[in-house]
Amino acid sequence: MQAQEPYVLDPDATDVHAEAARIRERGPVVEVLLPGEVVAWSVSDPAMLRGLLTDPRVSKDPNQHWPAWINGEIPADWPLVAGVVRQDMLTAYGPDHRRLRSLVSKAFTARRVESQRPWIERLVEAFLHEIAEDRADVVDLRERFAYPLPFEVICRLVGVPEGGPRAELRRINDVISSTATEPGASAAAFESGRNLFIELVTAKRRDPGDDLTSALLTIHDENHSRLSEAEMMHTMLLLVGAGHETTANLLDHAITALLTHPDQLEQVRSGRRRWDDVIEEALRWQAPLPVVPLRYAVEDIVLGEVTIRAGEAIVAAFGSANRCPRQHQDADHFDITRDNKEHLSFGHGTHFCLGPSLARLQASLALPALFTRFPALNLAVPAEELRLLPSFISNGHRELPVHLGVVSE
Repeated sequence: MQAQEPYVLDPDATDVHAEAARIRERGPVVEVLLPGEVVAWSVSDPAMLRGLLTDPRVSKDPNQHWPAWINGEIPADWPLVAGVVRQDMLTAYGPDHRRLRSLVSKAFTARRVESQRPWIERLVEAFLHEIAEDRADVVDLRERFAYPLPFEVICRLVGVPEGGPRAELRRINDVISSTATEPGASAAAFESGRNLFIELVTAKRRDPGDDLTSALLTIHDENHSRLSEAEMMHTMLLLVGAGHETTANLLDHAITALLTHPDQLEQVRSGRRRWDDVIEEALRWQAPLPVVPLRYAVEDIVLGEVTIRAGEAIVAAFGSANRCPRQHQDADHFDITRDNKEHLSFGHGTHFCLGPSLARLQASLALPALFTRFPALNLAVPAEELRLLPSFISNGHRELPVHLGVVSE
């Protein structure tokens, strides 16, 4: 097998799906070049990726299993460094991962999530009422609806107060999720997030509430071995970031898909198809997090004709796997009628996302409410003019401008 130069990922992510297709042409396991000239293996074959994500020989802890980081080859100002310096579930391995995950998983059980339905319904209606009352000619639905809804939900669950802290957290998360930032920006944003939660924890010590921050604070104060201070701060920052990004991008792309496929919107409105069909196909068609770095080989791993050596970095190409032509016919097309909507958008294995039920609940309430309230909703610009976020990690639009049309009360 002839060696190839690593494929250079576009940090501006101008067309993540075309790029994914070009990488798939090279093979199911391909070396790619991340920002800062960091080399990693991109795995896009669905079966191989599932196997890899359940393989105990794959770690997410750079401090144990990434020699390039341990030996100082990765600079502190690396644009993706926030995904490495953190100490939380995202970078934990083995017993540490199980310990940290167990501390927050109870907040995302099916029963607990379902109990949030009434106030999420009220929140959806409040956002839609505010949009309708403005009577603007053009409304940015990402800014006014798709993004603030899940951000509000997770901030309330975590216990982030309204006002300045939320605005700062949004800025921090936008910087961290971008892959086109200047060197040092990600590290500075992560540090700002840590400092913000230090202030929040101080406030919660004085006035605890019924939220995740207060719960984690109690665990930390009672037994530091169960949760260190760094782990507590980083876990809260992770929950806010991961708790809204996937859902915001899901809503963004589901709305866009229906506005550009009116025949499929009509099928949902007529009851011939369910809103669940829209949600699952949107998740497959536009993975909210298409490329997720980083994992590390604990020992040599053979995948087909490729051997990933111990200590080498790996990225999970979820967006590419979701569009694998061997698994889905016409994989690049949005089609809510397809029988197989299987996807990896919430991950797989031990690091499977904690919040799929919360994301699906929000989408199942937000989408029908939006299209009922604004039955003549339409894009304000041609679909090809919509601009994507500068990130191959976060797949959403910078803006989603629409005309509301007639408002249904």
